[in-house]
Amino acid sequence: MAEIVWTNPALEQLDDLAQYIALDKPDAARTLVRKVVEAVWRLAEFPLSGRVPEELPNSVYREVVVPPCRVFYRASDTTVFIIHVMREERALRAHMLK
Repeated sequence: MAEIVWTNPALEQLDDLAQYIALDKPDAARTLVRKVVEAVWRLAEFPLSGRVPEELPNSVYREVVVPPCRVFYRASDTTVFIIHVMREERALRAHMLK
C-alpha cells in the first residue's frame, strides 16, 4: 500500500475551493472535501488507477476527477504525491504541476 502525501499547495487549493463553495452551500463544500479525500485514499491501494491528463500525454502525472475538481498526482512505488487541485473546467498548464 502506498503512502499518500499531500503537498501544501494542493491542500490550500482544495481549501480555497471548499471555502468558495461554502459561501452559498456549506453542506456541498463538506461533501466535496469528503469525496476528494475518499478518492485520494483509494490511490493508496491503486496508485495507477487515475488517468493521464489529456493535456500531458505520456506524462508521469495522473489525475482523478471528483466533479467539479481535478486532483493531480504523481505516484512512485511507495508514495502518491497529491500535487494540484483545480476546478475541472479550467485549462491545465504544465507549470501548475511544478
